[in-house]
Amino acid sequence: MTRKPEEGSYPQFYKPYVDAVSNDNLMASLSTIHQQSLDLYGSYPEEKWDYRYAPGKWHLKEILGHLCDAERIFTTRALRISRNDQTPMPGFDQNIYVPESNVSHRSVPDLLEEYNLLRKSTIKMFENFSEVQLGRSGIASDWPITASAVGFVTCGHEQHHQNVFRERYI
Repeated sequence: MTRKPEEGSYPQFYKPYVDAVSNDNLMASLSTIHQQSLDLYGSYPEEKWDYRYAPGKWHLKEILGHLCDAERIFTTRALRISRNDQTPMPGFDQNIYVPESNVSHRSVPDLLEEYNLLRKSTIKMFENFSEVQLGRSGIASDWPITASAVGFVTCGHEQHHQNVFRERYI
């Protein structure tokens, strides 16, 4: 049962994401935030998924596509770190990824299915990491981070977007 990472085991700029995770248990956090997202986004009317609260801001399809892109990148980092791959991993520019995601042409059920399957895969991957693997550190975006911290960043990142959605879209 993996606990919240200690400061120093992840870059300081991820602290708001780690702090946003209320549960100290990684597996419970991954499952809880997953269900919260399915409930939140699944109940939102499909005709409103293209709404932007301000010019240049993402609509909900773009947010969900971004969550999937980020989760793929985060979980790739966690996998590589867990396997003791010490090759530094580059960052990514979300502002390049989102416009290239082509999510505007996708249906809401299709996006939700992708998100759901992706998170189930993430949960299964983290379930099968040993404590030793979770405690390993690697370099991502030029900063050291543990595999466990990547899991908590994934949850906190999603919590951040849920909060923005509740504040700006509903």
